[in-house]
Amino acid sequence: MKRGFFPVCALVLSFSFLYSPGNSQVDDTWKASPEAVAKLSRSQPDFNYYEEKIPAYTLPDLLVTSSGRKVTTANEWMKVRRPEILELFRENIFGRAPETPYTKSFKIVNEDKNAMNGAATLKQVDITIESEGKSLVIHLIMFVPNRVKKPVPAFLLIDNRGPENTDPTRNLKSEFWPAEEVIARGYAISVFSNSDVDPDDFDDFRNGIHGLLDRGVRKPDAWGSLAAWAWGASRCMDYFETDKDINNKKVAVVGHSRGGKTALWAGAEDQRFSLVIGNESGAGGAALARRRFGETVAKLNSGFPHWFCANYKKFAGNEDSMPVDMHMLLALTAPRALYIDCASDDLWGDPRGCYLALYNALPVFQLFNKSSMVPRIMPPLNKQVFSGHTGFHIRDGVHNMLLQDWKCFMDFADTVWK
Repeated sequence: MKRGFFPVCALVLSFSFLYSPGNSQVDDTWKASPEAVAKLSRSQPDFNYYEEKIPAYTLPDLLVTSSGRKVTTANEWMKVRRPEILELFRENIFGRAPETPYTKSFKIVNEDKNAMNGAATLKQVDITIESEGKSLVIHLIMFVPNRVKKPVPAFLLIDNRGPENTDPTRNLKSEFWPAEEVIARGYAISVFSNSDVDPDDFDDFRNGIHGLLDRGVRKPDAWGSLAAWAWGASRCMDYFETDKDINNKKVAVVGHSRGGKTALWAGAEDQRFSLVIGNESGAGGAALARRRFGETVAKLNSGFPHWFCANYKKFAGNEDSMPVDMHMLLALTAPRALYIDCASDDLWGDPRGCYLALYNALPVFQLFNKSSMVPRIMPPLNKQVFSGHTGFHIRDGVHNMLLQDWKCFMDFADTVWK
């Protein structure tokens, strides 16, 4: 598979040299624009955009169990600490999916082996979920490259932007889902709409998969929409396991913004995803909640009450009482591959808080792979850094997912999937 050239993504290998204390290049780091900080602070005075105003905080220890025992091996992480942290996120943030019985079936409703002028095969698959006489259909769109050896690795996008970005006819094209470019790199690319699984509005959890699988009175740890969308990603993974064209051991789950939060949770819940990519996932995603920078837990709960479980409301304005923070969410991906990226103008999503979460998740990745690391100091703008199973970049521009982001994702995939 050819490695694509991407001039703004420079691979950094010698982190200790470039970013060691006292080195003259230590100031070569991203910093928020003072003008943007001042402007946002004037327009949103109830939210903090100044680093110097971030309160002192202490992150929960990743490698100390609930009984106070230090975790020192990969086996202890997988058998003891990881299940503890996963349960804490289910109970307090994302909620837990019900165990309601259901059946699923797959049907290829359209196949074009000459898509993209012969470069790819288009498959449109209906994933039908049924329970007690009711059903729901997840529409999976996928392109598989024709001119490479099968099975191939695949990217799965959780789409929260709408069909104008993911047109299977390719009459409409968008950098948000650059299907042609991904196919040219030898990867399959697929997408489903989050709204197929659950509507992105507060409907008292009556519609979508909640209306299908929820039973009785909702509990404080019942799943919200983010967990429902993540569940939908896993049903797409179920299909990939049946498709001989897809290497189901090399599937990446990708999401932007609320989709990025979803991708991180999907990767935490479903270890079949070998690469997890959170694009500009911000608060409730990669950003450390205890920093209280930009969007806060209180704002998430008031603006999007359907995204999380009811227990999450307890931490609005009370972040220090959370039994977890988002470095622990990122650590749940280990030992699989994790990529986090941000945009410089997206201060609402706290790029530095996302980077700090990744950096503080490293001890878990290093239990499995000592080479997994990112620099202690946040990299500068448009500098991609990755090593082992962790990677990061921050690019210039606004809150969006662009072709240059996807090129970085594919560069990272070239390395971790070899």
